[in-house]
Amino acid sequence: METAERRTIVDLASAAGVSVSTVDRVLNGRHPVRQVTADRVLEAAERIGFRGLTAIRHRVANSRPVGRLGFLLQRPGQKEYRLWGEHLAEATRASTIIHGRPVVRFVEDLTPDNVVDHLMALSREVDAVALVAADHPRINHAVDMLAADGVQVFTLVTDLSAAGVVGHIGIDDLKKGRTAGWFVKGLARRAGPVAVIVGNARYMSQDLAETGFRGYLREHAPDVRLLQTAPTLEDDAQAFSITEALLRDEPDLAGIYVAGGGIGGVIAALRARGGAEEGPVVVVNELTEETREALTDGVIRVVLSHPAGQMAKTAVEMMALALVGQNQSGRRSGILPFETFTSENV
Repeated sequence: METAERRTIVDLASAAGVSVSTVDRVLNGRHPVRQVTADRVLEAAERIGFRGLTAIRHRVANSRPVGRLGFLLQRPGQKEYRLWGEHLAEATRASTIIHGRPVVRFVEDLTPDNVVDHLMALSREVDAVALVAADHPRINHAVDMLAADGVQVFTLVTDLSAAGVVGHIGIDDLKKGRTAGWFVKGLARRAGPVAVIVGNARYMSQDLAETGFRGYLREHAPDVRLLQTAPTLEDDAQAFSITEALLRDEPDLAGIYVAGGGIGGVIAALRARGGAEEGPVVVVNELTEETREALTDGVIRVVLSHPAGQMAKTAVEMMALALVGQNQSGRRSGILPFETFTSENV
């Protein structure tokens, strides 16, 4: 805060870079002012110690529209989705652009028709929707229908090819996959084949991560034998069976990259086999209590994770700006750097 001498409206207008009449409108609420302008006046009032600060805070708070933001996430039994739901709800309530009202829903049955049913139901409760979903024609068609009806639809974590998607919030999955390849090549204890485990190739994030992983190893370790991709269908039991078979059939297995769902099953199979210090180097996605414990135990070596808190804040900001008409035209993109964890920094 600047000097304690009494500040005038003229001083405030100068500090905020707006006209005196604009400051008067913020103070008295006689005519609407854009939210970004009102926020600028509030920031300047706090900085110079304007005596009418309380009134300005009240006006700015009351000028924010109510915005109901809907989030359609996947299986509530998966800890990372519950964590993301908490972060998204918290970020929505903390928004300074709107009076945010979060509506978080989870989908257990991931068949396209069921996802569409949940998406359409959620859209009737909210002003904008962000979802995690596979890139399936039925889901894309539903998104385009919502867009035609004026509903703002965003994607989280994994993108969709639907033209009606307003924006995407996630990480650079191609770079994440290449980074996983770098770790597997550098940490492998022996020469041998390398496996990739995905949940469902229709998730664009997983497809890109696998592409990056394979591309890196083809370029920097051309002699490594890359095994055929094994899909888990996002199921831990399926992932357990796949990993168990890999460990049995490929005794010299050098590395595993888990680019999709089923991480719990992979970890369980590795623990059941034992001998982590002699086994393959394992790189997985998403830091949870389960992967954190596996890191500290040496069962896995590296976790590449979405920055859940920052991703939630970015998603809410993009959705809120779209609702109040202050976002840029065209498709928005909120690509954030992913986080890297080992046993030494969890």
